[in-house]
Amino acid sequence: MQLCDQETLGSWGPEARALFKELSKRVIESTCDPTAGSSLGQRISLAIQKGNAVSILGTVPRCGGFEDVLDVI
Repeated sequence: MQLCDQETLGSWGPEARALFKELSKRVIESTCDPTAGSSLGQRISLAIQKGNAVSILGTVPRCGGFEDVLDVI
C-alpha cells in the first residue's frame, strides 16, 4: 500500500503516518481484506480534498462566480 506524501498542502508528519498505519492494520485485520488499508487511505484523501473544496468555496461571494477568485484569461 502506498500513500502519497502530498495529499493536502504538505506531507504527513510522523504521528499522522503512525496513526494511519495502525488504523490501516486494524481495518485489514477486522475485515480480512488486504485491500482495506488502501481503501481507507483513499477515503481519507477524498475527505481531505472535499474539506479543502468546501474551504475554498466558502470564500467565493454568493452573488458572483469563480471569476473573482480564479485568475482566468
